[in-house]
Amino acid sequence: MPQPSFDTPMEVAVLLVESLHKAGVKYVFGIPGAKIDAVFNALLDHPEIKLIVCRHEQNAGFMAAAVGRLTGTPGVCIATSGPGSSNLCTPLATATTEGDPVVALIGDVPRALSTKHTHQSMRSLDMLSPITKKTLAIAVQDQAAEVLLESFRSANTYPKGAVAISLPQDIASLQSSIHPFPAPAFVPPLYGPAPSSHLSAALTALKKAKLPVLLLGMRASAPKVIYAIRSFLSSHPIPVVETFQAAGAISRDLLPLFYGRVGLFRNQPGDKLLARSDCVVAVGYDPTEYDASFWNPGGRLNVVHIDYQSCSYEVAYRPSLEVLGGIAENFAQLARGLEAGSVDLEGERGLLRELKEELGRWRETSCVLKGGEKVKPLHFVRMLQERVGESTTVVTDVGTVYIYMMRYFYAFRPRGFLSSNGQQTLGVGLPWAVAANLVQDPPCSKRVVSVSGDGGFMFSSNELSTAVQQGCKITHFIWNDSAYNMVQFQEELKYGRSSGIALGGVDFVKYAEAFGAKGMRISEEGEMERVMDEALRGCLGDGGEGGVVIVDVNIDYSEAQGLAGKVLPGEW
Repeated sequence: MPQPSFDTPMEVAVLLVESLHKAGVKYVFGIPGAKIDAVFNALLDHPEIKLIVCRHEQNAGFMAAAVGRLTGTPGVCIATSGPGSSNLCTPLATATTEGDPVVALIGDVPRALSTKHTHQSMRSLDMLSPITKKTLAIAVQDQAAEVLLESFRSANTYPKGAVAISLPQDIASLQSSIHPFPAPAFVPPLYGPAPSSHLSAALTALKKAKLPVLLLGMRASAPKVIYAIRSFLSSHPIPVVETFQAAGAISRDLLPLFYGRVGLFRNQPGDKLLARSDCVVAVGYDPTEYDASFWNPGGRLNVVHIDYQSCSYEVAYRPSLEVLGGIAENFAQLARGLEAGSVDLEGERGLLRELKEELGRWRETSCVLKGGEKVKPLHFVRMLQERVGESTTVVTDVGTVYIYMMRYFYAFRPRGFLSSNGQQTLGVGLPWAVAANLVQDPPCSKRVVSVSGDGGFMFSSNELSTAVQQGCKITHFIWNDSAYNMVQFQEELKYGRSSGIALGGVDFVKYAEAFGAKGMRISEEGEMERVMDEALRGCLGDGGEGGVVIVDVNIDYSEAQGLAGKVLPGEW
């Protein structure tokens, strides 16, 4: 293990910033305050870390999580004591649930005041402990380098998630004799393949199966893993189903093997395929995305669990085999051990053809635009698909919009299509789009597309100011129905009426312009092509013109209840 240096004492705030640099951090997202301002002061002098001042700590946490998901290096957010730290609860809980590595650095009152009832005193780590992987306090100055190192290694080790560090105000200005650890220390250990006996058992299960299916989950979405799975599928074609956070796993050339995404309601072609499979190979699957009780009621399916970690064993998820270790490494071993043609799907061709036809049937109803009518969700999805390239990062916020997008919008690049599917956190759309734009090389060089409902947009719309000031290229579509529709249609299905869902009262075009963004509107379907072409200029080319564009879309959710319809019976 590389060792830290013990040279001239170093101020803790400066030490922490230099440690962030050693860890590969390029951006820090946050809001200043008196208990953490020493670190903000140190950031001013570092030439390679850019401070992004946000408009709310929650959005700073969202941006950090997106950086962690997209780059693999933990994203960093920073906040002051009291409400600054409490405002980080939602993004840190989301990051931990959804496997995004984040390090949160929060200020605290001076140690002499820690047991007193004083200004902005709060037991922040006690509050954050249940929703993070780990909480760490820097109790003395010579702990600072070690605590920061441990936070990065913990956040980036499976299961990945958020780590919170508390920095008392008085320690930040003290001198430490232990300097930052060198960069290699921040790289977490790699995983090797599973025991050969487990790999052999997995090979046997695949060879015996008449209809094996790969169920790809959130921990199968990393580029290294995806490329290994694609290589496997190129030699051994097996039907594939994705969870929402695994979007982008299947490349365009492997599209014949793709049977859609599953989540929320058990009524998709992928659900039918899983129900008929005699060997479900669950890869990086996490039940927070789509509980096994929905897709495997009764636990009757034969499941092979391939992951970095052991499964959450329960009634509906009882794998016959667990293959643990590096997922990419294990698929490389399986690819070598499986002979070409040893998986025979011939007896299931009829079912596969039927499900494939069902998967694409929606396109038959999305081809004709009708002027004078509100925008149909499927028409929008089809037209967006035609106007963005495979290299364009697309973000969807949570709400009815996310169900439509995750079911029907295709992506062919690992982590090129982002959603919050563990906590289904409202408001991630715009902050994630800002982060996705910033991590490009060079920053903000290609247009990012994000989509939200009007409710989700207002959760984080203040970050329009951040996006404009940072020179982002973002086109954000708002599916506007003046309601929390995802709640509305489910309440109506349960109770025959809805409550607490009415919104409205915002002119989003003027709102965008007030922040210095460009505001546009699609009032009816006849305007879609013209407005979308202008708003998305550059998505099929070199990135197009700069600037943030907000498009208010008059959406028609009259058929939204159908998203939850025709749920499969338990023993379909």
